[in-house]
Amino acid sequence: MSTSSPRTARTAALLALLLAVMFSLVSAPPTAAAPQAAAAHSTTFRNPLNTGPDPYLTYFNGSYYMTTTQGGSIRMWRSPSLATLLASDPVTVWTDTDSSRNKNIWASEFYRFNNRWYLYYTADDGVDDHHRLYVLESAGDSPTGPYRFKSALVPPNHANDFAIDPSVFTHNGRLYLAYSGINAYQHNGLNIAPLSNPYTVSGNAVAINAAGGCPEVREGPEFLNRNGRTWMTYSACDTGKPDYQLWMLSLANGADPLVPANWQQRTGALFSRNDAVGVYGPGHHAFFKSPDGTEDWMVYHAKTTSQYTYTNRTTRAQKIGWNADGSPGLGTPLALGATQNLPSGDPGSGTHWINDDGRSSGDGTLAYTGTWNSGTGCAAQCFWGDDHWSDRAGNTATFTFTGTRIALLSVRDSGNGIAAVSIDGGAETRVDLYSAIRTGETVQYISPKLAPGRHTLRVRVTGERNAQSTASFVSVDRAEVYTD
Repeated sequence: MSTSSPRTARTAALLALLLAVMFSLVSAPPTAAAPQAAAAHSTTFRNPLNTGPDPYLTYFNGSYYMTTTQGGSIRMWRSPSLATLLASDPVTVWTDTDSSRNKNIWASEFYRFNNRWYLYYTADDGVDDHHRLYVLESAGDSPTGPYRFKSALVPPNHANDFAIDPSVFTHNGRLYLAYSGINAYQHNGLNIAPLSNPYTVSGNAVAINAAGGCPEVREGPEFLNRNGRTWMTYSACDTGKPDYQLWMLSLANGADPLVPANWQQRTGALFSRNDAVGVYGPGHHAFFKSPDGTEDWMVYHAKTTSQYTYTNRTTRAQKIGWNADGSPGLGTPLALGATQNLPSGDPGSGTHWINDDGRSSGDGTLAYTGTWNSGTGCAAQCFWGDDHWSDRAGNTATFTFTGTRIALLSVRDSGNGIAAVSIDGGAETRVDLYSAIRTGETVQYISPKLAPGRHTLRVRVTGERNAQSTASFVSVDRAEVYTD
């Protein structure tokens, strides 16, 4: 009979075990793949929150609610996290068939009184000087309405005068209306009138002679009450200027707001342009509390160009502080794409960024076909100070990501052309990247809501441009990925 060594026996045993394992894998019935672990929620966010100007934002019952100027209607965005407001879908809460007030609807704000919401705004009949103030009332206790028209807000001494940017505040237990309109100091000057309830003006408006660095405008008044005073911050200069900025007056508790001399002027701007990081014209703001009520925050609009223009005013947010003398300290405007900590109590989200050079703060990659230029010439107008660009038809940039939505941001310029954008190889959407004025980190495209999982977004250079453009370049800068 034959014999074998211990080493040979061990080898045979291992081979038999391997064959058994392989057989079991082949013959076993298929099983469902293990579910992917949920992406860790980020505690940070990046601006912009919205592509519109004149923002107002509040936190209520587990969600942020925000409006920005849309022109022909009032739309509201809702999200559980500040980080996902840009990708949220708006609800139209108001349109109007009355031709005297259904155009140029601007600067809406909404406040809760006695379990109802009151939405304040300005509108006209198509003629700017016909702007007047109006208020809606909700049917129930939801910021999204439904709303019904409640009344016009007309101080008796300004019955037929231009008026915009309504805001309301409580001082000494009484309610007041503040707005920008004709007075002895400016065509757009600060005025305050008493209210007997959220929808009824009960007396004449008084004019406030407010400083502002520029002569033409005092608008967008907003209020904080803390440390024994009511602080009124407001925007000064034409909003198209890069020097649009915030200034401040204050009023002692117990003093009458309808006595102009009671308001004390702070010297100099409180919040203004920050050229070093490409922020121009910061203003038309509002204040809101963090979800847990421990922090004060500001939402405002600003631009990425120093040129005089009303375009590219996008909504941003950042935390504010308080100075030793009890006054609010708004700080300095941050770069548009700066990563900030979310407000305290914000549940966070699965958002992350993908840069044009392939770096990502989460699960994301970027691959190019063809020859693309790249560099840091766009400086503060680009995320991380760099971007890629090409005018060669057929060149592509493909983002691969895990999520439910993706937003593309990049430069618009006078030499930019038309890109074709597609999701997962589907139908292409044509996106025109042209702008007469160069702007940076501009939201170019937001995808529809996608099924959770792995996706691709392809940007294709078409080589085409509109008649105003001087070239057909397509710019790639950053993507924001959403997993919630």
